[in-house]
Amino acid sequence: MTNGSTAIEDLLRREAPQVLGALVRRFGHFDLAEEATQDALVAASRQWAADSIPEHPRGWLIRVAYRRMVDGLRAESAARRREDQYVLAETLPERSPVSDQDDSLNLLMLCCHSSLSFGSRVALTLRAVGGLTTSEIAHAYGVTEQTMAVRISRAKQRIRKSGARFEATADNDVEERISAVMRVLYLIFNEGYTATAGRSLTRTDLTAEAIRLTRLLHELVPEHVESTGLLALMLLTDSRRASRSTPDGDLIPLAQQDRSRWDHAMIAEGTELARSAWREGSIGAYRLQAAIAALHATAPTPAHTDWQQIAALYLALEHVEPAGPVMLSRIVAVAHAYGTRPALELLDRLDQEHGLLQHPLTRQRAHAIRAHLLDTAGDAADARTDFLAAAELTQNETEIRYLSQRARRRPSDTTKPR
Repeated sequence: MTNGSTAIEDLLRREAPQVLGALVRRFGHFDLAEEATQDALVAASRQWAADSIPEHPRGWLIRVAYRRMVDGLRAESAARRREDQYVLAETLPERSPVSDQDDSLNLLMLCCHSSLSFGSRVALTLRAVGGLTTSEIAHAYGVTEQTMAVRISRAKQRIRKSGARFEATADNDVEERISAVMRVLYLIFNEGYTATAGRSLTRTDLTAEAIRLTRLLHELVPEHVESTGLLALMLLTDSRRASRSTPDGDLIPLAQQDRSRWDHAMIAEGTELARSAWREGSIGAYRLQAAIAALHATAPTPAHTDWQQIAALYLALEHVEPAGPVMLSRIVAVAHAYGTRPALELLDRLDQEHGLLQHPLTRQRAHAIRAHLLDTAGDAADARTDFLAAAELTQNETEIRYLSQRARRRPSDTTKPR
């Protein structure tokens, strides 16, 4: 692909949500608006060249999509005998008004509407705002393209049937809707950072898209400190990506990673964002996680990591978000800060209280953590059982290889859980 075509592709990707947002704001009909937007993007990719991009590309795209939208409304009106839509289409001006209004936030919130399941929110966000194809989204989540197409189509229909408004009003709980957006972006990033299934440990297309959309959210609501914390968390976490696996694809635990390969520009940006988000008042989950990630990223060596402070931050996070994955992370921090036995005792207690070794969301990692702890304590036989159990519970081939190899190793390696 030439540099010119890449530049056009990047431009279209940036403008797509603006075009879609303008159509949804003007007409409603999310599904028809998305089809019209895609038609305009295809037309642009065929007609534009690197030296002939229109002076106002967004206006060009909106006008083309606008006409496609009018045609779509006419067709739907004829099919359903809904003359009111036909009249609406006919009374619109020949050239659509091109507004400087940024519709990205409203579009994000619409894709994350409360009437949709989390899976549908993720899929629709990646499709409508991220610009990923249905095939790309299906591949990322390990389903067929047809299955994903049905999921996206149903999400659009549900939005339409719910009567969801495009623009936030005084009656909307904007904070709740922004929280839903952040949750979706966080899930997209996590799936990319450690893929649920497949041969690769990571899906860089998903992590990059999550970071891009979170940057967009941060630009749209710069005063929202939790979105700042979320962006910081993603940057600090993703800064370690290049050192997480060998050239052959084998997993490298955090303590063994080559820190010179970490992206120090991302660390600097993420650390500054985390610092700027740490204001007075109640501290949310993303800012706490960003603070933890900053302690990891800025430690020059594993020995310099402030594990006691990390354990304390995880305890605070557990009060804010008492979820199994947070409890497991605190157990790891306690192991590094205070030793293997206290960590094993904490794991046993939390497992009794919350069923960490049985819950579908936590059981794989819980077995992996207990395996590392038992291995460090010299209990090789029980550690092997847990390593194999953890390997059985993941579909990521990189993790399977790592855990299976650990099950075959002697207890002389005292690497603590990752």
